[in-house]
Amino acid sequence: MIGVLVISHGSRSADWVRLVDEAIEPLRARVPYPVYASYLELVEGRLIQDGIDALEALGVRDLIVLPLFVSSGSTHIEEISWALGAKATCRFETDLTPFRVSARVSLCAPIDADEDVIEILYEKMLPLSRHPSDELVLVVGHGSVLKGFHRVWRDCLERAAERLRVRGGFAAADAVMLLPDQVEWKLRRWRRRRPELKPIVAPMFVSEGYFTDKVIPTRFHGYDVRYNGRSLLPHPLLSRWMARRVEAKAKELETDGQASETHL
Repeated sequence: MIGVLVISHGSRSADWVRLVDEAIEPLRARVPYPVYASYLELVEGRLIQDGIDALEALGVRDLIVLPLFVSSGSTHIEEISWALGAKATCRFETDLTPFRVSARVSLCAPIDADEDVIEILYEKMLPLSRHPSDELVLVVGHGSVLKGFHRVWRDCLERAAERLRVRGGFAAADAVMLLPDQVEWKLRRWRRRRPELKPIVAPMFVSEGYFTDKVIPTRFHGYDVRYNGRSLLPHPLLSRWMARRVEAKAKELETDGQASETHL
């Protein structure tokens, strides 16, 4: 029996959790498997181990894990994968301990620069755009300073920026990380290269909260940019993205199972 464990970061904000829960609800209606929405931290009673226990109690033996995180470069994905037994080692010190899990774990890829997500970014930033041919889109993500993780974050955000540029017909686009803080030098570079362009800041974050409300406005304070703080959620396309990821992984499991039966 297949079960789906969706893992998000978690927040003390009830509104943050509500938005995630509402995005996951259509997934339950679309796939014929039990779905549990779990959180890495801060949501007591609904942590990852709670989700594993609940799904295994239903008889789940194949556990599809869907990480609701922006980038494959997220250190959270690394530590969660290790704690689930999907990776032999974790490349940095973590406070997580291995989870109790009997089911076979199958990890889905996170959001990255998926086409549905590009469409969400475009719709959320569109009210800020006036003349795309005169505009610079800056896709802002959390980022990482750790070797290896930094490169993956950079590649993810750069792909998203380029796809967003093409989608909206913008003059230029670039990726900006908050960690390390790239805001000032990126803006200075574009001011030298294309001073006529009007910057629009597009936050690539799952839900609105501390980073979209506090960190990004603070980092861009004093600069002439357009920003509305709108995150990926709420949007029905993120629910569709989740369903596509789960359905593709379930098909892989079904194919693997048929192959195993063939060789019996």
